[in-house]
Amino acid sequence: MSSVALPEAAAAHPEAAARPGGVPPKGRRTLGPVALVVAGGLSVQFGSAIAVLLMPRAGALGVVTLRLILAAVVLLAVCRPAVRGYGRADWGTVLAFGAAMAGMNVLFYQAADRIPLGAAVTLEVLGPLALSVIASRRLVNLVWAGLALGGVLLLSGGGFDRLDPAGAAFALAAGAMWAAYIVFSARTGRRFPQADGLALAMAVGAVLTLPLGLAEAGTRLLVPSTIGLGLAVALMSSVLPYTLELLALRRLPAPTFAVLMSLEPAIAATAGFLVLSQALSVTDALAIALVVAASMGAVRSQVAKK
Repeated sequence: MSSVALPEAAAAHPEAAARPGGVPPKGRRTLGPVALVVAGGLSVQFGSAIAVLLMPRAGALGVVTLRLILAAVVLLAVCRPAVRGYGRADWGTVLAFGAAMAGMNVLFYQAADRIPLGAAVTLEVLGPLALSVIASRRLVNLVWAGLALGGVLLLSGGGFDRLDPAGAAFALAAGAMWAAYIVFSARTGRRFPQADGLALAMAVGAVLTLPLGLAEAGTRLLVPSTIGLGLAVALMSSVLPYTLELLALRRLPAPTFAVLMSLEPAIAATAGFLVLSQALSVTDALAIALVVAASMGAVRSQVAKK
């Protein structure tokens, strides 16, 4: 990827350059970034299901280390980000983004190692939902967030007391880090061209998690088959979704993006069913319908606003 910075409007809407006034087609202004978010969600949750299968080989922390290191290597090789010409605030944003990314991954995989994937993501998504309520200045977003929260609670089976307490706590903490990830991902996307900031932040996250992974897995991280599965997880759960989300956040307000994250429990439940043989009940299907309705409502509200 090129490291040449483009004017903000052209970078956010490449198709606008050929249109009068530099305005992209109205239908693309929201549907484009929404498609990026959904595609990223599918990739990350199916990647997480593969990661669960990898945990017996490398442990939860070993999987996180493999994921971030391999993702950082791929992104740095592809993007070849420039390291000159940035100020202290720029590097501070990258460091915060990398720390949030590392924390989110470490906490989530600790949760997924203790509780079912669907439940872990259901709890984790409360962080972005809270962000949507706090950051939004429109009353209607409270309605969609509330509807999505109802779906999240329904997907949990009406309560989380049946889950391992440590796993539930890790998932909630991962949700808080997910909210921080959304904020700093958006800031990084504004300060760095293309996916350069993401590549640098991924390297920061890899450095932060390396000691944890080595302590838990040691030489098991060097087994070729483990590295191969780790690369699949890195591509599906880090490189592709984080790149898509960073691009989407350049064109989609953080509150709307956060509500769209309510799709993650539904996607995770589907991935759990297909990859991990975790069955879906009628209640789960109803919960999925609620979060899909909330996400559609958020998108329609954004279209109407524009």
